[in-house]
Amino acid sequence: MRKTAVVTGASSGIGAATARRLAAEGFNVVAAARRRDRLDALVKEIAEEVPGAGKVVPVTLDVTSQESVDALADALDSCHVLVNNAGGAIGLESVANADPADWQAMYDTNVLGLLRVTKALLPKMIASGAGHVVNITSLAAHVAYEGGGGYNAAKHAAYAVNEVMRLELVDQPVRITEIAPGLVKTEEFSLVRFRGDSERAEKPYEGIPDPLVASDIADCVAWAVTRPAHVNIDRIDVQPRVQAAPHKLHREH
Repeated sequence: MRKTAVVTGASSGIGAATARRLAAEGFNVVAAARRRDRLDALVKEIAEEVPGAGKVVPVTLDVTSQESVDALADALDSCHVLVNNAGGAIGLESVANADPADWQAMYDTNVLGLLRVTKALLPKMIASGAGHVVNITSLAAHVAYEGGGGYNAAKHAAYAVNEVMRLELVDQPVRITEIAPGLVKTEEFSLVRFRGDSERAEKPYEGIPDPLVASDIADCVAWAVTRPAHVNIDRIDVQPRVQAAPHKLHREH
């Protein structure tokens, strides 16, 4: 019997790549995100291009809405793997110049969204006998950098939740994994952070010949969730070779 994996934020970037990869690994995938048109396109792409893929079901989901999360949980017969990927960064202002609304939005998605979905699906993962929660955080969860205050705070909170769940669920058949990526070039992360300014959104990647891409993170997810059930991968820190820290990159000019 195929296992069921739920991936949030699956309409683009790391989420879409993870849905694609887990389907290729034989999971039935629930691809969940707000933008249904993108999910439908992803489902069609996987069906056409991934031989032997598990079934992929698109589900419209807003992780900031409890009603939306409850509807997702009610629609599922089972859940073995949850990949909490929905989230993101907004702005690069200093703490002195920060807009609390930006911080609120980041907390709502990166932390409370993770809480809502995990809480709703945890009973099904426990019932499966082999559940697995994978939280996509960031190196920003562990290393502070100038301009990262709101994102640092939100991702550090997500990291803390991850650690607490491992303690609280030690007697349950549920594994807990954190994946903390460094610089990943996707079509939208930086564009959202800089509020649609495409020129500014490209600057973090200037001079970086080989940043990580979404499929690199999906590869980490797939590896973690396909280990034997008694093996827990606590945390994977992954960054391009030319990155030593969030604020330390070698750029070629």
